[in-house]
Amino acid sequence: MSRNDGRRRTPFASSSSGGGGGGGVSVSAGRNGTTKEIEPFRRFDVVLDDSDHFYRDASLPIPASTQKKIMQEWRLLEQHLPESITVRAYEKKVDLLRAAIVGAATTPYHDGLYFFDISFPPNYPARPPLVHYRSFGYRINPNLYATGAVCLSLLNTWFGRGERERWNPRESTILQVLLSIQALVLNERPYFNEPGHGVFVPGTFSEMHSFAYNENAFVISCKSMLRLLASPPRGFEVLIARHFQDRACAILRACEAYANGRVQVGYFQDGMPPPQGRSSRVAVSHGFKEFMKSLYPLLFRAFSKEGASLAGLRKRLRLDQKGSGPPPAPRKKGLVANVVGMVKKFFGSK
Repeated sequence: MSRNDGRRRTPFASSSSGGGGGGGVSVSAGRNGTTKEIEPFRRFDVVLDDSDHFYRDASLPIPASTQKKIMQEWRLLEQHLPESITVRAYEKKVDLLRAAIVGAATTPYHDGLYFFDISFPPNYPARPPLVHYRSFGYRINPNLYATGAVCLSLLNTWFGRGERERWNPRESTILQVLLSIQALVLNERPYFNEPGHGVFVPGTFSEMHSFAYNENAFVISCKSMLRLLASPPRGFEVLIARHFQDRACAILRACEAYANGRVQVGYFQDGMPPPQGRSSRVAVSHGFKEFMKSLYPLLFRAFSKEGASLAGLRKRLRLDQKGSGPPPAPRKKGLVANVVGMVKKFFGSK
């Protein structure tokens, strides 16, 4: 339990598909359909159990000067974390943090929860923090490896575009790192995070590569949801349960909308029409449909087990009888093989 029960509480909030996440209502639907009061869940808090933290065994003694700087970082997080990021510090190991980031709307990561274990080095902030992504063995993004490595110029794990993007001991903060991961890494078109892929140009083959990448990123996000529900990181069990209780319907409806080509992956917003300019049906790969068909019932069961209200939703994915979109445009010879090769390179066989 938290040591600071007398401190200001930030209540947990319900929100629809997309941005924000977790901050403010005091009632929730129980498993029997009744409403009940729920404990507030703070955006920043200090907990005791660090037993499953990635850096726990590598933790080093922290000098007093570094501890003082870390306390400043704690205060910054407590005061300025957005609703879509939750952080836990550890009472017995002040050099460790764990963060949960909600995927933003209009990205293939929407409604997902992404976890990062953080370690401050003894000479922080002269050196940047170490950050490990809880990947479950999946590579969901060019910057987030299956090993858990996080490639980001602000962490000095990528050369970036110059010194101004690298860690600056006088100005950089862990809050800045978390916001950069959310906005710059888990973004709308992660395919272009990879060096050499250029920039997004509508109507080109790069757009098709980007769309294929987003399909796979959403598939892996759904797989990660199942893994999180089966094995939640310690200190975040309540957050994970409430998050998916709140967003289960939106996630399942997104699976159906994407599989049927009603909207491009990433752009489903529950109860809202597609954004302007994205209302036409889109072609969907056979592989993506098959993944959605297999994952949808697993998600349905997992969300139901957590007490999510799924009234009106089918237990299995429904595919439109007339197909999921227009036939794909003619492609150059070998392009399909190139796309498949790209997907295997980034995502592996899992």
